[in-house]
Amino acid sequence: MGDDRAPGSSPGTILPSRASAGGAAPVAGRARLAVDREADRHFMRRALDLAARAGGRTHPNPMVGAVIVRDGVVVGEGYHRRAGEPHAEVEALRSARDQARGATLYVTLEPCCHHGRTPPCTEAILAAGLRRVVVAMVDPDPRVAGRGLSVLAQAGVEVAVGVEADRALRLNEAYVVHRVLGRPMVTAKYAMTLDGRIATARGESRWITGPRARRWVHRLRDRVDAILVGVGTVLADDPSLTVRWHPGGRDPVRVILDSHARTPPDAQVIRAARHSPAPTWVAVTPQAPAVRTARLEAAGVQVLRVPADPHGRVSILHLLRELASRGIVHLLVEGGASVHGSFFAAGLVDRVVAFIAPKLVGGRAAPGPIGDPGVDALAAAPALHRPTWRRIGEDWMISGYLRDPAALVCDQPPACREGPPPAPRAPGGTPGPATPGESAGTR
Repeated sequence: MGDDRAPGSSPGTILPSRASAGGAAPVAGRARLAVDREADRHFMRRALDLAARAGGRTHPNPMVGAVIVRDGVVVGEGYHRRAGEPHAEVEALRSARDQARGATLYVTLEPCCHHGRTPPCTEAILAAGLRRVVVAMVDPDPRVAGRGLSVLAQAGVEVAVGVEADRALRLNEAYVVHRVLGRPMVTAKYAMTLDGRIATARGESRWITGPRARRWVHRLRDRVDAILVGVGTVLADDPSLTVRWHPGGRDPVRVILDSHARTPPDAQVIRAARHSPAPTWVAVTPQAPAVRTARLEAAGVQVLRVPADPHGRVSILHLLRELASRGIVHLLVEGGASVHGSFFAAGLVDRVVAFIAPKLVGGRAAPGPIGDPGVDALAAAPALHRPTWRRIGEDWMISGYLRDPAALVCDQPPACREGPPPAPRAPGGTPGPATPGESAGTR
């Protein structure tokens, strides 16, 4: 190849030479294999970096990046920017033009093989004459689920899967939950004092954390599809639920959990929707007074009528399914103790993000973050998986998973580690949202 420069991450990059420096043939073969694997990881990492550029913008679709490499040189790149626009593979093929023939495609998610808003990517890949396709992870969408790889392999394309799979899964963990469980991924976020209080006994909660932590929360809002609070938070704090402290951010859909439609029509969360592309939805039970729901609708609110649970409140599971059918893939719950308690008690929290301020409030009447009955024994207390912590200003953030999305797909080895392409799963083998349609994803 005439160039031994280390691999970079932009068009024109050259791979390290694969020529053997001598020794027995098996040793040279192993060396070439090691170089090939490292090259695959390198270019897949570039594809993942591209995919991450569209963070929070592609719902209900996944974030996907693609890189095309010919003779060790990057000749094309692309990523999926938002639903309805070209997929990453097509963007990369357009970038590569005729240099794609005989080249290798690195893509962070299995290419689609069905018609949605855009044609199947497998057709474009075959038409371009690519020799090899390397995929980070299998698409859990039951319309794909190994079929895209099977189509390519049967057409004579060399296929590999599982390169940088863990990072690919983390990038699209909300998409995995949405496609496998038929509901949005739920992240519960709260701020509390060092002694575990989210407010004083009189209800004062502004502000427990400092400005840097609050700005970080607005960044988090920018990355999700919807944010949910209870009507109690609306009545007590009158929040706007925007990303005003994150310049260039995108407001998420605002969802108010309000069984009896008590939200005031002039609340900030409703007025904010008039100046934002993101709407405000109020979830009520069918028993909510019609006069109240009519006032909300007159104020521009979309009222979601959701079945009640045995206690006469909005059923959390039914609400999540309704949100999934509307294209909500990742839901951030910022409610008070009662709302968080409902989600935790229902076992519907996937990830926890807790901010801890170095303050002490005290007082028996001061509430904690989770208002459910709790557990009777420490052995029954759920523990976070993959916990992380970091300092943000004067506060600390601890996050982790109660339900790791990796467990939803990693019982299927090709989805999570390097290996040959998997056999496609039978249709219906993986449950999708209750109402798929276009809003369930378009890959």
